[in-house]
Amino acid sequence: MTKHPRVALAFLFVAATWAAPHATALEGQPNIIVILADDLGYGDLGCYNDASLIATPNLDRLAREGMRFTDAHSPCTVCTPTRYSLMTGQMAFRIPRGGTVFTGAGGPSLIAPDRLTLPKMLQAAGYTTACFGKWHVGLTFYDDQGQPIHQGGLEAVRRIDYSRPLTGGPLDCGFDHFFGTACCPTTDWLYAFIDGNTIPNPPTMQLDRGPLPKHPYANDNRPGMVAPDFDLEEVDMTFLRKSLTFLTNHVGKTPDEPFFLFHSTQAVHLPSFPGRKFKGKTTSGPHGDFIFELDYVVGELVSKLDQLGVADNTVIIFSSDNGPEVPTVYHMRHDHQHDGARPWRGVKRDNWEGGHRVPLIVRWPGHVSPGTTSDQITSLTDVMATIAAITDTPLPNNAAEDSFNLLPVLLGEADAPIRPYVLQQGFGGARYLAIRRGNWKYLAHQGSGGNRYENHRLLQEYQLPETAPGAPGQLYDLATDPGETQNLYFAKPQIVAELEAILAESKASGRSVPLRN
Repeated sequence: MTKHPRVALAFLFVAATWAAPHATALEGQPNIIVILADDLGYGDLGCYNDASLIATPNLDRLAREGMRFTDAHSPCTVCTPTRYSLMTGQMAFRIPRGGTVFTGAGGPSLIAPDRLTLPKMLQAAGYTTACFGKWHVGLTFYDDQGQPIHQGGLEAVRRIDYSRPLTGGPLDCGFDHFFGTACCPTTDWLYAFIDGNTIPNPPTMQLDRGPLPKHPYANDNRPGMVAPDFDLEEVDMTFLRKSLTFLTNHVGKTPDEPFFLFHSTQAVHLPSFPGRKFKGKTTSGPHGDFIFELDYVVGELVSKLDQLGVADNTVIIFSSDNGPEVPTVYHMRHDHQHDGARPWRGVKRDNWEGGHRVPLIVRWPGHVSPGTTSDQITSLTDVMATIAAITDTPLPNNAAEDSFNLLPVLLGEADAPIRPYVLQQGFGGARYLAIRRGNWKYLAHQGSGGNRYENHRLLQEYQLPETAPGAPGQLYDLATDPGETQNLYFAKPQIVAELEAILAESKASGRSVPLRN
């Protein structure tokens, strides 16, 4: 977890031109923690779902002490594109392979070497940056001939030469410290921890699922290679220990220097393997226990800030990379009367609201009024411009092209909508785009944009009748039809034309944010 010595020359030039005037303005800069859950639905938290039977006291407390957004969205309905967009403020469909979800040794990184990222921006502003947990934006492993490996699957993992440092990972994208996994921690072909840019304990055997838990939420393991120190049931506790150690060491050694911590959890991605101390802690089965563990992780991070005396000068942003997974929603509804997508239609991969409307909670003592709620339409792409504003860091026009500044909302100074519209992408990139303006939502495609309900055993019962047969797209008025049940494509041709034109212009211009001065 040592600091990475290399920074791209192109970035050094950019940093010198736009960040230097702010290099002396570090005193009083807030610390920043972004906590990103995995596959956590809008209805999975008590503060968003009054019918939930799963206790989430720490996240509920975070909402009471900060601002809860009710109309926040992940940029995509699956993880890799969303994480790219969070790190760059740019919608992933705008780049090659922007609909990709990596597995195994998949790569290279979606983040181009000269792309300004959130951690690069904060590095240039004097922050120490750290990432612990799931990366999943792509990186490059090498074989014993020094050739890059860019593919998923078991055989690709077997070809990795672990004596060679990987490239394109978090250390090359602006993080000083990294400990985590290349892709989904407990689902992937590679079950091993990356420390910095190497895997100190490489995998030595193929995963044996025999000793692992057996339940409806435990069927997502690929038969990949596993390292001796990789405990699939304790991954989130490992990530938590790393983040807590980083906070303790940083504040203890350099208390006057601000930090940026990106804590990226395994929870609550399938398989639902709650840590041993969390099993049976809820009455909602293993997935309920997993949500409870996620809440515990958040509570421990907040408690550490309190212990270190830095809570009042730390911005905490909590959200999820997309909506809840198909088997999770189905079995939790049927077996435990819990609906992680409530009250929306759709699940992970779908461009309907349940696939991308996510929790978003921001706490910043003394700046964000406690117990407040915002109905501003926002996307996780907005995190970058918002943090840039918080740290008084200007953004160049060739960065964060889809990122809007929400600081006026956080400070209670926004009387009008910040965003003129928000873009969404389903599973598959530019083939499945959607646009939201006010209450109108237009899906520029047929179907969900992800899951095939007619062919899916668990989803068939949730398939709704098509109310505009033959329509090439879908138009919904979320004010009167939040469940997206009535397709108004033919009934409102002028609205369809307006939204299609905005979408086309945004695609052609490569941005949704106007050019900055």
